[in-house]
Amino acid sequence: MERLKHVVTQIAITPDCRLSELPLLHRSLLPLLSLASSIYRFSLFLRRRLYFSGLVHQRRLPVPVISVGNLTWGGNGKTPMVEFIARLLDEAGIGPLILTRGYSGGDEAKMLHRHLLQTSARIGVGANRIATAASMFERHGYVNSCDTLSEKLSSPYKSVSGPKDERIGVVILDDGMQHWRVLHDVEIVMLNGLMPWGNNHLLPRGPLRESPSALVRADIVVIHHADLVPDTQLRMIESTVHNIDATLPVFHSRMAPSHFFEVKNPHSRLSPRTVQNMVVLCVSAIGFPNAFAQAISKIGPLHVDRLDFSDHHLIQADDIEMITERLGRLKHEFNVEAIVVVTEKDYDRDPVILKQLCCLKVLVLCSSLQIMPLSAWTKENFRMNLKKHLIDSLQEMNKK
Repeated sequence: MERLKHVVTQIAITPDCRLSELPLLHRSLLPLLSLASSIYRFSLFLRRRLYFSGLVHQRRLPVPVISVGNLTWGGNGKTPMVEFIARLLDEAGIGPLILTRGYSGGDEAKMLHRHLLQTSARIGVGANRIATAASMFERHGYVNSCDTLSEKLSSPYKSVSGPKDERIGVVILDDGMQHWRVLHDVEIVMLNGLMPWGNNHLLPRGPLRESPSALVRADIVVIHHADLVPDTQLRMIESTVHNIDATLPVFHSRMAPSHFFEVKNPHSRLSPRTVQNMVVLCVSAIGFPNAFAQAISKIGPLHVDRLDFSDHHLIQADDIEMITERLGRLKHEFNVEAIVVVTEKDYDRDPVILKQLCCLKVLVLCSSLQIMPLSAWTKENFRMNLKKHLIDSLQEMNKK
């Protein structure tokens, strides 16, 4: 199964003009994948019509909903953006509720919980977002006064002194763009700057979950990994976005490495410079491992090798053997002990299995999302845009 996932992923990231370079096995799957994409396109069209014609009802939650979503699978920075927004709201004295489906291993929810432990953020995990939200509202309460929320949003964002309001004021819908059952008040769409449209095919023939034209529903677009993309490519992405909607604000974000910690000692804190001039093996099971490997390369190690598994893959005993074998080859080639570096998502998915790499150094890279001040769109501009959309939605709720 892991091999099949790898084959499909390889096809999905390969442009049509380079398909002839793929192995015969890959090319033999193209007709089947194209048929599956056509079926997916029709089901997407039908589902969209059912919701937006009113035949299938959307539910409005009692507080504003910020959706953070994407057009393609993996590497778009959805979860880091969810955390970023949760911190902005917490600083304004507004308690956010994060609703996430909880993928295999629950890595994203675990990471969010660990990062936001000292904030007012609540995290609800479950495929049925409405039922999960209802349970969290019953347990923690919610701010049912639009005037109270408007007042907090209208004030400058700053840390609130004294006891924080434990009630939920805003919902953040993680991976919400294609989740139409809940009405969205603010639609934030993350684009992977390294591969914004993939090969321009829908799932499973390509990585697109919807066509780029779906950006007409967006209120804010963020190009993620902008620091790893040439300026010319960024301008091309912005041009495509503005051809769809000329008024859309386009921001740029990046993952800024803060520190490493050791798997054997999660409370340790090592400088990013720790891996400089070392041989590093990047091991990951994330949606877009290229960005992870590039981020490590920018720190300045002697050599970077990588071992990529499919997104949300749980590391098994066989995988540990494969990692150990790869490390042995690197030691033979460079005559030094190589170290393993994983992402926080990989660590949170299963921290125990990684400890089986005994006698080896395994580091976890910790990073945070930053809004890059490109094209005059700064973190403050982002905050103001978010505030404007939330206040507009509160005014609409007041009318009803």
